[in-house]
Amino acid sequence: MEKLKLGVLGLSGHFVKRVFFPLRDAKNLEVYAIASRDPKKARAFSEKYGIKKWYGSYEELLEDKDIDAVYIPLPNHLHLEYIKKAADMGKHIMCEKPLTPKYEDTKEAIAYAEKKGVLLMEAFMYKFHPQWQKAREVIRRGELGEVQTVHCYFSYNNPDPKNYRNNPEYGGGVLLDIGVYAVSTARFLLESEPVKVLSVLERERFGVDTLVSGMLYFGKARSLFTVAGLTFPWQNIEVYGTGGTLFIEVPFNTYPDVPGHVSITTSIGSRDVYLGPADHYLLEFEYFADVVNKGGSFKELNNDSLNNMKVIDALFSSAKERKWIEL
Repeated sequence: MEKLKLGVLGLSGHFVKRVFFPLRDAKNLEVYAIASRDPKKARAFSEKYGIKKWYGSYEELLEDKDIDAVYIPLPNHLHLEYIKKAADMGKHIMCEKPLTPKYEDTKEAIAYAEKKGVLLMEAFMYKFHPQWQKAREVIRRGELGEVQTVHCYFSYNNPDPKNYRNNPEYGGGVLLDIGVYAVSTARFLLESEPVKVLSVLERERFGVDTLVSGMLYFGKARSLFTVAGLTFPWQNIEVYGTGGTLFIEVPFNTYPDVPGHVSITTSIGSRDVYLGPADHYLLEFEYFADVVNKGGSFKELNNDSLNNMKVIDALFSSAKERKWIEL
């Protein structure tokens, strides 16, 4: 089977550090071309790692008729623009989360790709790791009884004023950067949608939110989370039910060379389940390529992206209005 030819818009740190090297092992996809606004940077990276083509602008890459699909790891404020430009050129699209910084723009992006006849997928890699599949399986089987609450904590320490995550004009702030994971994982595990949300956020520097706590109310269950951008890096997920608890040790920046760790405690006892090793970025992109190659659809994932951004918008509104926001 011929591999899907992928073009990459921008040599972001995320792409270089976490995504590129796993993709070299992909069975159904190859990084065929890269583009950077710095031509020297694109050429050097291409020559060093044996990438077939490089371009000094994103638009030049999009005009390459040999490229089947593109990956967009650009800052948030550029996502909608380049989703549209890629769709105009008939390229299928994998775009980093969030698809756009606002619900209405996300709705527009999905509709635009559909109108142009291309597939669009938001890059939520965690869903593809076997530790997350195991966690949802445990909940589905009722091992934890009736789930009452999901707790998520996720933080990093990024004091760099030049980093786009700290620029409000670039769609910066921790809620859009990592808060989307806190919202998505609760919805993923509970397999339902919140009916109302409450949040409080702090803008300590840069004019972006750097510390956000929130509650998602699902009716019988709720989710509590805190995400932070100027705090010691840490992350975990805890699920509490009437019949047991579940803990994911490293839920998001999961090591690709050691098994993921899920701890489960019920009335029978406690057990530690190790799954993998697995690289969730590789699994994610291979899934993307498989769906594209088979002429499938990302409609369910697109609906999930819309519902996630509806919650994010509501959390911003809650912090601003200092009250519960119903969905």
